[in-house]
Amino acid sequence: MQLTTEHRQIADTVARFIENEVNPHVPAWEKAEMFPAHEVFKKLGNLGLLGLKYPEAFGGAGLDFSYSAVMAEALGVCHCGGIPMAIGVQTDMATPALARFGSDELRREFLSPCIAGDMVACIGVSEAGGGSDVAAVKTTARKDGGDYVINGSKMWITNSLQADWMCLLANTSEGHIHRNKSLIIVPMDTPGITRQKIHKIGMHASDTGQIFFDNVRVPQRHLIGQEGMGFTYQMMQFQEERLWAAASSLRGFDRLIDLTIDYTRQRQAFGKSILDNQVVHFRLAELRTEVEALRALTWRAVEAYVGGQDVTKLASMAKLKSGRLAREIADSCLQYWGGMGFTADNPISQAYRDGRLGSIGGGADEVMLGIICKLEGTLPPKG
Repeated sequence: MQLTTEHRQIADTVARFIENEVNPHVPAWEKAEMFPAHEVFKKLGNLGLLGLKYPEAFGGAGLDFSYSAVMAEALGVCHCGGIPMAIGVQTDMATPALARFGSDELRREFLSPCIAGDMVACIGVSEAGGGSDVAAVKTTARKDGGDYVINGSKMWITNSLQADWMCLLANTSEGHIHRNKSLIIVPMDTPGITRQKIHKIGMHASDTGQIFFDNVRVPQRHLIGQEGMGFTYQMMQFQEERLWAAASSLRGFDRLIDLTIDYTRQRQAFGKSILDNQVVHFRLAELRTEVEALRALTWRAVEAYVGGQDVTKLASMAKLKSGRLAREIADSCLQYWGGMGFTADNPISQAYRDGRLGSIGGGADEVMLGIICKLEGTLPPKG
């Protein structure tokens, strides 16, 4: 895909912001297991970076998804995985369905403040009993008068401890599991909501919670689009989420390889640098090649998506590859750092912890493989 001057200017702006406003604070925010989302998002909103692909009428820039992908890739200069992920939830995971299908009233009330950085959003799909099995969600939203009454819980919800609202996937009828779900905007200060912090092995700077709903009432006007279309809308959101995940990994992968080249060039063992061993520099060359292959796949998918094509298969392939490559690169590089790679504050060990989520969140590797096989026509017949 040919990038324009405007693409490159956005990438430069994002990278400068991360270097100046985020990276100096990463150690403290990692230790606190939370970063000040409202403060950081407001700065991003002031730069016009939270609504690149959204309508100008609601504060966005009116650009296509390729600009979001450029931003995602530029976020890879961040020294942790949690903060880019939290930003991506705001821009490309919790808000696409609202922007595309929400009423003008809902978009003014919830999308515009997110674009400005005045509100933090989260996406409520996963549950303790079914992470990647979206059709299996148990949370219900039953009509009562002019309200939905919500009961259930959501698990592993990024941004949820600081979020102002959630894009909630819930069952609104007893029908077929793919046609009984709806997306509903739920303000997080509504009575009956309880938030509980989850402690993770990585992505520490990003707050993650389990959310409980006990007879939570929201007006039916908070429904996004049509009732019963929530599963379909969420599958559409996943295309952008998975492309975003792949794009956001690229510069981080390059950084790990660059750091490892520098370290192994300086580190001496048995009379020569570690890098001088063929097994090491060959392996790093292989990893760099894998990154470039993922970059080509990701941008091919982005270009096709911008062109109006269904990229479910390509997006699933890119998500699968980025998750697996996150593990492969971090593990290989950590080996060459030796004992230093096993220390907690090492950039490679941080990537080792943070990157493991890539094969789980947003659809596990096995789900991506299932989608690819279905679209390839290679699944065995049912029954």
